[in-house]
Amino acid sequence: MTMLSDGARVLSLLRRAVRGRFAVRRLRQRLDARDPLPVGRFRIAVYFADGVVNLYQIRQWYRPLAELARTWPVVVLSRNARGALAMLEDGALPVAFVPTVTDLESYLAQEDIRIVLYVNQNTRNFQMFRYGRRWHVFINHGESDKMYMTTNQFKAYDYALIAGDAARERLSRALWDYDLDRRTIPIGRPQADHFTGSLPYPLDARTVVLYAPTWEGDRPAAAYGSILSHGEALAAAVLASPRHRLVYRPHPRSGVVDAAYGAANKRIVAAIAAANEADPTAHHVYDESPELGWQLSSPDLAIVDISAMVYDRLAANKPLLVTRPVSAEAEIDAGGYLSDAEWLTAERAGAILDETERVLSDPGSVERLAGWVRHYFGDTSPGAATARFHAAIERLMGEWDRCAAAEQDGS
Repeated sequence: MTMLSDGARVLSLLRRAVRGRFAVRRLRQRLDARDPLPVGRFRIAVYFADGVVNLYQIRQWYRPLAELARTWPVVVLSRNARGALAMLEDGALPVAFVPTVTDLESYLAQEDIRIVLYVNQNTRNFQMFRYGRRWHVFINHGESDKMYMTTNQFKAYDYALIAGDAARERLSRALWDYDLDRRTIPIGRPQADHFTGSLPYPLDARTVVLYAPTWEGDRPAAAYGSILSHGEALAAAVLASPRHRLVYRPHPRSGVVDAAYGAANKRIVAAIAAANEADPTAHHVYDESPELGWQLSSPDLAIVDISAMVYDRLAANKPLLVTRPVSAEAEIDAGGYLSDAEWLTAERAGAILDETERVLSDPGSVERLAGWVRHYFGDTSPGAATARFHAAIERLMGEWDRCAAAEQDGS
């Protein structure tokens, strides 16, 4: 059994190596064909060391960063060939491929990068931290009450751009000797100012239900994924109803740890295809598009796991249900929105149509939701978060000027 396992592991590594070499070759061809990036233009860099599987983390920042780039030019520093190739094909932001530390050093030597933004906690971020005389700023890839949001790794960054009061309270409870007043800047959710995209279904009398589960997690404390426990039952109920439409958007990492979880995901996708074939007017959607927009703002109800999707939907200020994890080891923050959330248990997943009606017909839910939206994101009026994001960058640029001037005066 061990030999078979070792053999499968070796085969997987070989396949990964082949894919990596193929990606590098395609990437080099793509880079040779494009016009070279302008030298000395960029002041802000987004450091991204991940491959394709975590692209969702930076893609949600494309539109806010593209708008910021009108004032402060932005470049993505990509360390992974497949990730760089995918971002080049997206065409949202300029991409510099810097696979080695030497490549990174050479690129930084030609650019006056004053702020480096990070969307995740990749261990290779540490390789970028060595470069001083610039601000290293954690912007994250979503707001949530997961333990990821209180990691001591926040201290590795000069600053963190956070969503609002809830994030400050969360960090103050978890981190010792962390200067929240100086090192955190609340900006809300700038992505919410860019919820766009064409609807892949008609606007008709059907109630649209978004089901956006997270992946299965890599440890018991983070086992928030619901596809295997809730997903098939709730999807079957919605797909069987002539009055409802299902929009299914699973996490890109679904099934990477647990094959059974991935198999359940594939069964739901197949069920959607079968339901649409049986009734072409249903227009159920399996959504794997790279950007979030209409998925959060358009559906009547969202069903989400404990993840950033809870708070992305909150930022849209529309009704949602949160799946309750079946694992007793899954950590649940009892102090924030989850203390007042509408929960969907695995036992009630098959009765999702009744649960949907209950939530949508509750007149008190809108008022409760609005209070939590203010607590997590502050002012969510159109453009408010974008203004705070830009003001935060201006503040950091001013701090950079002050420090650079002080250093020059002392030399």
